[in-house]
Amino acid sequence: MSVIECVDKDFSDSLSTNDKVVVKYFANWCGSCKLFSPKYKRLSNDDRFSDVVFLDVNAEDNPVARKLGGVDNLPFFAVFKNGELVEGVATSKEDKLVEMLNSIA
Repeated sequence: MSVIECVDKDFSDSLSTNDKVVVKYFANWCGSCKLFSPKYKRLSNDDRFSDVVFLDVNAEDNPVARKLGGVDNLPFFAVFKNGELVEGVATSKEDKLVEMLNSIA
């Protein structure tokens, strides 16, 4: 599955219509966010996570989505299960994101 860009007006629908969602919050000025993008895309195509929807949200332009994820730094990743936030963390470590994805598997 590919990474889907998401904005505030679509965010709640994305959470309610998908059982498992991971969100990468980024900003255009964030170098670490840009460096993580290829890893995030690769994980979105990983068969282990084929039932997870991968969203990309610009944290600066989408305050509603940012608040729901509890974003406090960038890049920030949040996993949701059945529309509820399970975990959120600011990290640029792929291992941590994989651990979060496994927690909602």
